[in-house]
Amino acid sequence: MAYSIALAGKGGTGKTTIAGMLIRYLVANDRKPVLAVDADSNANLNEVLGLDVASTLGTAREDMKKGNVPSGMTKDIFMEMKLEEAVIETADYDLVVMGQPEGAGCYCAANTLLTNFLERLVGNYNHVVMDNEAGMEHISRLTTSDVDLLLIVADTSRRGLQAGLRIQQLVKDLNIGVDRTCLVINQSKSEPHPEVLRLVDEAGLELAGTIPADDDVYRLDLEGKPTIALSDDNPAIAAANRIFDKILAA
Repeated sequence: MAYSIALAGKGGTGKTTIAGMLIRYLVANDRKPVLAVDADSNANLNEVLGLDVASTLGTAREDMKKGNVPSGMTKDIFMEMKLEEAVIETADYDLVVMGQPEGAGCYCAANTLLTNFLERLVGNYNHVVMDNEAGMEHISRLTTSDVDLLLIVADTSRRGLQAGLRIQQLVKDLNIGVDRTCLVINQSKSEPHPEVLRLVDEAGLELAGTIPADDDVYRLDLEGKPTIALSDDNPAIAAANRIFDKILAA
């Protein structure tokens, strides 16, 4: 069974960049095969990974709902074909993009086929990394249930930390299937303030570590280049790898 890791956090904290770093780490440490899932309706994990996206699961769902099925083909076969087309395969990992959210009308049949497809797809991988929407929406809809590890990403701002703590509390309140939850503080310019450590400790949240603000990460992001291509000696990559070593020890 695949070991599933989901990432959550306030928009702008860099969780998608960290998702890319995590995928890079899993590949480099022979944790393949890896499935990357971009579950953010504003999808950009592919940019971090340097991949082009031609089709998404949301597109397949819309096509089926609108009846855009070739003559002589059943909806089940059409949906299966479109979903398989949406999986972007590389030598080291695969990527699937969820795409646009549901529009008006009934999506019951399409969503059932989509769920069944994802369940079968996940079974083919050792690790699944899911980059979720900003904030807590995905958790309140229970779409991040049954995960082995939830990585909450916060920046050094009070709002970023508060969003992370609210996610932690929501996970507890909803009692969804998250086995372990860790906090990663990203874009840090110094060690966490004692008040930050106090708030994290009071929330019962495990602080996995901090990742420093880095000019190269910012530059590549600004230029639209894949941050996954950064070298091992990059300070942000090195810090992320230490965190992953700690929380993903065999």
